[in-house]
Amino acid sequence: MVRPSGRGEGDDAERQGIGRTGTGRSAAVDAEIVIVGAGAAGLSLAHHLCAPPPGARAPSVALVEPPPGPRSPAVRTWCHWGPPDGPYDAVLTASWDRLRVRDRAGRASVGVPRGLRYKMLRSDVFERFVLDGLGGRAGFVRETATVTGVAGGPGGAVVEGRDAHGRPYRRTARWVFDSRPPDALPPARTTLLQHFRGWFVRTAEPRFDTGCADLMDFRTPQPAHGLSFGYVLPLGPCRALVEYTEFSRAPLDDAGYEAALRGYTGEVLRLGAFEVTGTEQGVIPMTDARFPRTGAPGVFRVGTAGGATRPSTGYTFAAVQRQARHVADRYRRGLPPVPPAPHSRRSRAMDAVLLRALDRGRVDGAAFFARLFATLPPERVLTFLDGGTGLREDLAIGCHVPWWPMTRTALELPFLRRRPAGAPPHRGEK
Repeated sequence: MVRPSGRGEGDDAERQGIGRTGTGRSAAVDAEIVIVGAGAAGLSLAHHLCAPPPGARAPSVALVEPPPGPRSPAVRTWCHWGPPDGPYDAVLTASWDRLRVRDRAGRASVGVPRGLRYKMLRSDVFERFVLDGLGGRAGFVRETATVTGVAGGPGGAVVEGRDAHGRPYRRTARWVFDSRPPDALPPARTTLLQHFRGWFVRTAEPRFDTGCADLMDFRTPQPAHGLSFGYVLPLGPCRALVEYTEFSRAPLDDAGYEAALRGYTGEVLRLGAFEVTGTEQGVIPMTDARFPRTGAPGVFRVGTAGGATRPSTGYTFAAVQRQARHVADRYRRGLPPVPPAPHSRRSRAMDAVLLRALDRGRVDGAAFFARLFATLPPERVLTFLDGGTGLREDLAIGCHVPWWPMTRTALELPFLRRRPAGAPPHRGEK
């Protein structure tokens, strides 16, 4: 990969005061950094870069997002676990200090993760928090354009597209961070999808324990490949986000999701009368593909496009925060702001084994996760799922997984060819 030059090498112009795009025409004004996309990755990066500690210099940053329309993502729910004094706690929708996992028989493992809380953040609230905090800061500008191309070169990177009125848009920058989802997933040995639909429900009677989040409830019909579970985040005694989630090779159709949610809310949770006040739906890639973090000289990919999504869980938000803090720290130390690998090589190797074992039906996914939470302290399992455990902890956790199916899978992975998404399976596979 080609690394851009760092600061302090003779061309470190102080480009603070960059201008806004004029109303009469699109302007091309240099900035140190252009961030493409205002989702979790783009907003987090802008927040960490442009809100430095006292005495530290902030770069000039242009945050480019598409105009309202098909390319604008719907409001999403982002969940993660972290310490009780996290930087976004003031704008959380809710948080929980108890987590519950139920196996297929309904047996519950309830734990209080030591030093961690499970946190729910709505994307529109997070956007307001970041942009309100950056409003009026010298050097920060928010622009609206549909980006159609990002190119790098020795003299800097170029972002091109169309503004909200269809006119040409162009920005040049020293560094560009592109958070747009990739058009196609890179080649992989295994690709599953974490797909889900959730209802925000209001029940006629109190049905929810507001202090406990149901992280995985496996009392759902299990697919032939992968796993499924219910997911309940209480927002009040009579309000909650209830989701049906599946790890499998392809999403369901509308009728499939509706049937799954009706069955879970009616037959499993027995909610009684309720109304649906909102919905959300998504698809998250779970793949052992290698996501390049550098696209061209001076161009970096961040977020899901840069491999931030944890392959075995689909969690992304915590890794995005690590990426953003690392980039901002390197900038302030005068180093090239290269995003780090979001997950360690060992974590990715373990994820590759688990994904293939689930996809091939060698491991009962529901039993696998239920056993981890039933036999280990919850904070250890959560840290493991987030890639924060060390080698000794990983080996200890390995004692609680099905040894032969995982070993067999690990031994065969080096001999499997990575294939483009949607390609026919390896010979002998279904």
